[in-house]
Amino acid sequence: MRGLAIPLLALTCSAVNLAAQERALLTTQQYGELYTRTLQLMDSTMSAVPGLARAAAPVMENTRQAVANLKIAPTQPYSPMHLEIVRNVRAYLALADALPKPFPFPSEAKRQFAELRESVERAEASFAAMLEAKETQLRSPDRDNLNRYAEANSRLGPPTAGKPRIVFLGDSITDGWRLNEYFPDKDYVNRGISGQITSQMLGRMKADVIALKPDAVVLLGGTNDLARGIPVDAITANIEMIADLCAYNKIKLIIASVLPVSDYHMHVNPAFEMSKRRPPAQIEAINNWARTFAAQRTLGFLDYHAAMKDERGMLKAELADDGLHPNAAGYRIMAPLAQAAIDANIKPAAPPAKKKRFPF
Repeated sequence: MRGLAIPLLALTCSAVNLAAQERALLTTQQYGELYTRTLQLMDSTMSAVPGLARAAAPVMENTRQAVANLKIAPTQPYSPMHLEIVRNVRAYLALADALPKPFPFPSEAKRQFAELRESVERAEASFAAMLEAKETQLRSPDRDNLNRYAEANSRLGPPTAGKPRIVFLGDSITDGWRLNEYFPDKDYVNRGISGQITSQMLGRMKADVIALKPDAVVLLGGTNDLARGIPVDAITANIEMIADLCAYNKIKLIIASVLPVSDYHMHVNPAFEMSKRRPPAQIEAINNWARTFAAQRTLGFLDYHAAMKDERGMLKAELADDGLHPNAAGYRIMAPLAQAAIDANIKPAAPPAKKKRFPF
């Protein structure tokens, strides 16, 4: 058998035309199914090209680990972890293209490589569609993304007597938290939106908090503000206005501390250097202010930071896979802290009044 150093793309009769594909955003479940199939295709095509198994071992392991991490703690579609998977699959395909191939090349291997290319292009197309949607949103009058929960809010009935309703307002850390799994049988409403800053959360207060008539709101925001270079005093001013709205509407505000960040996962991806754009000193400044402000205004203060930092003041390595977003272990730390803060700030429902009995 003679080796032919020709690209695998030339071996396929039907190349995928992304322009003809619908650039629909994939759901978290669809991403999971796509990546599972991608791993299967990488495993099955390795033996078709001599030397590929050895050459591609590192990228294969990186892909496998990233997919496993996503299954443990699903993240948003623009998370660096998704990009890491795509980058590694692209590297695998580049290695396959560069290595000599047997002639004739097996038809089944051709089909599998074509499907693998289609899979990675689907992920990239979805990512591109997400970016386009974000750009459209920025140009849209709906700057604060009020439409995100409009339908869910319309379906949400009034609170049940004796069952406190708590709204969790925040960014991607809140958005990615499956509250029903950590707080079963509770009327806890997730109103997190990935990428949001505190001014956008302020803009959503009427629609996503006040209109839902909650007993309390757990506010977690500020990390994206820091990443965008927004001054600390602007962040605290937004939180003060949120506090004023809560007080006027008789909603208990529980301010959560900004989580620590870390650079411990930079070996996985250089993009996981989090402390540069979110300086720990500025995180501490916001949290110190929030603690004092909460005491002055008789608000709740929920300290995630103290429980999740290590001896260096960084987010413990095992609590996040990218140094920013909590994984399942991170949320397991946060859940009881949140519940304790809610219990401390929400009065238990009064028992029903007993009917007076009159002797006859």
